[in-house]
Amino acid sequence: MTQTIELNVNGARRAVTADPATPLIYVLRNDLKLKGTRFGCGAGVCGCCTVLLDGRGIQSCNTPLSAADGREVTTIEGLGGEGQSGERMGGKAAAHPLQQAFVDEQAGQCGYCLTGIVMGAAALLRRNPSPTEAEIRSELDIHLCRCGAYDRILRAIRRASETMGKRSG
Repeated sequence: MTQTIELNVNGARRAVTADPATPLIYVLRNDLKLKGTRFGCGAGVCGCCTVLLDGRGIQSCNTPLSAADGREVTTIEGLGGEGQSGERMGGKAAAHPLQQAFVDEQAGQCGYCLTGIVMGAAALLRRNPSPTEAEIRSELDIHLCRCGAYDRILRAIRRASETMGKRSG
């Protein structure tokens, strides 16, 4: 049975007609054409599909669409937004400090897992702007990276934390 569900995705109100039990990832990728969220395991254990739901990191593969009704969903495409000072770069939104830190640290190899890792790190930095290495490692525990780029990923998250701390301080 389908119904219309209202979402706020990356700052835009969207109405989607679908079965409320449909996994959120399918609506994001197929209906809304937001391909940055990756499908990995389909069981919520690899972290590839992580998005923010009201600022908290969730696995969109095992989150029903109904759970997002009327709530704020942020995908990797919406993470940068207008940038910290509203600037736009080349017609595109400015990179979020996390995204820039991952580029600067060359934290990705194949990149398949990175959108989920970046979104998980964004959730962490919203809760705790200055996490310890142990806290970062704990947050990353759900995210599987077959390339083994964890040292670079840790450096990128620490770098983003420092950059974001300087901007707010």
